This record gives sequence, structure tokens and C-alpha cells, in this order.
Amino acid sequence: MAGNGGTRGEARAGGDAARGGAVKPSLGTQARDAIRQRIVDRRYPQGARLVEREIAEELRMSRVPVREALRSLVTEGLLELLPHSGVRVRRLERADVEHLYEVWEPLSVQASRLAARRVARAAPREPEGLAALRASLEVAERAAAADEGAREVAAHTAFHEGIVALSANPLLARTMEQLGWQLQLLFGLREEPAHMREQHAAIFRHIAGGDEETAAASTLLHVRDSRSVALRSLFGSEGSGGDGVGGGRES
Repeated sequence: MAGNGGTRGEARAGGDAARGGAVKPSLGTQARDAIRQRIVDRRYPQGARLVEREIAEELRMSRVPVREALRSLVTEGLLELLPHSGVRVRRLERADVEHLYEVWEPLSVQASRLAARRVARAAPREPEGLAALRASLEVAERAAAADEGAREVAAHTAFHEGIVALSANPLLARTMEQLGWQLQLLFGLREEPAHMREQHAAIFRHIAGGDEETAAASTLLHVRDSRSVALRSLFGSEGSGGDGVGGGRES
């Protein structure tokens, strides 16, 4: 998920400030966030070797926080160590995509179920977070109409993150956060067909209506369809076989 994906960090920073006094992130954290965003919006394409010195110059930092950031991103799975020295942007293979969806599917289904349950229990009051979920759908529609793919992807990411936030389950939120950037990268690489927006709208209706089982079922359908779209977009088919995501999608 792409050029507008930085809104994730901005939203978190805004939340800290609203709680009274944001703490300035360390240089290592700033470097990690900057490099991660460049990976997600494909300024650093898949398979690209990242040179610590060059990144430090680009970010106008010393090499120490950049080195710390690179190590962190290896742990996150966005970078991988080269055999002798250095790192490169990890190239998504079919197995990576399959594994990601295997984990995301049950978590996203449960997130929708919990979000709908929270809405039902709060009725007739609208719980905090539902308005943000609605807004992400509106942003996605406007971005699609304007043919702003990166902005649409960021809005779709925000929609799924908003469901997790609405579930009000901190353990689920922490678990999903580990997948967030890999999902955003994947969403930015695959096609974004119009029917995915329609599926998001259906999920929202069921959550907003407090119907947890229908919300869960519609989410399951959506995630499985998303998987099919991703495999067709990146590897040409839903069957087995195929290499990593090709260089033609790295620009």
C-alpha cells in the first residue's frame, strides 16, 4: 500500500498528541519508518540491495540509526540479509503470499466479528471508530474516481486497520500490527478491482448493523477473494508454481 501510506504513522502520531504531548521518535525509529515507507511505495523495489551509507546520506543521518533500522526491518520481514553482507528488499514469493493470507484470514474474520459485537452492545450509541471506518470507505471511493491508486490502497489498508481498532482487542491489534506493513506492500502490488470496494461496503454495513456472524462471513469471502486476486495479479494464476513478483511491478 503506497504513496499515501504514510498516513498510518501520521494517525498514530496524532493520537499521541491528542493524549497530551507526543514524544519525538528516536533517530532509529525515524530511519525505520522512512525506509519502510520507501519499500511499501516501491521507491525501493523488490530485490533492490540497500546500502547503509547511501541511505544514511539520503536520510541525512549517521549510519548508526540506519543500521538499527535495517536490522529492525529484517525482523519485520520486509528486508532480508544477503549471503555475505548487506541487505535487500525481500521479493514476495508465492509461498510468502499464501502464508500471509493463511494468517490474515482468521484474524480478519475475528476482528470483524468482534467489531460488530461491540457495535451491537453499544447500540443505540455509535462506538468510537465506526465513523473512521465509514470515512475510509469514502476516501477509497474518491481515490478510485480520481484514479489515484496509491491513495486508494492506503484507504483500504486504513479500513482493515479500522476494523481491528473497532474490535477493541489489544492482543488482536498487536498481532495484526505485525502483518500490517506486509499487507500494505502486497495490496500495493496487486490489482485493486472495483468489486473489492463493494465488498468493503458490505462488511461495513454488517459491522454497523451489529450482525457479527454476517460480518464475519462477508469478511471471509472478501479475504479469500483478495487472495485469488493477489495470486492472479502477481503470479498469473491461483494454482501452484511460479516465481517471485517480477521486476515489471517494481516501478
